[in-house]
Amino acid sequence: MSFFKNLTDAYPILKILGNRYVIVLVFFTVWMLFLDNTSYLEHRILNKQLNELEDNKKYYQDEIRKDSTSIKQLKNPDQIEKYAREKYYMKRDSEDIYIIEFEGDSIIDEKTDSKSL
Repeated sequence: MSFFKNLTDAYPILKILGNRYVIVLVFFTVWMLFLDNTSYLEHRILNKQLNELEDNKKYYQDEIRKDSTSIKQLKNPDQIEKYAREKYYMKRDSEDIYIIEFEGDSIIDEKTDSKSL
């Protein structure tokens, strides 16, 4: 007992840290910050996931907006013909279509195809 008294006399901070209320407060703080299911660290992870999901939501809303404008444009017969010519290489009966590919384009396509696999 005298050892602890000598220690607390030499270091007065130990009196404060040895108080049972301080010990309980420190334990509670450590528990809430690191160990609990609703801990600060868990909230940080959930907030990161929430931000990623909100970014995805914005991206998909923009894509929906773009698709809806293209759908509105495709209601026009001239736009349908233009789209069919550009995407599916369709032609009129009196026309011929020539597709020109460069060597650099095919190498890029092969690299993107191998990455997607």
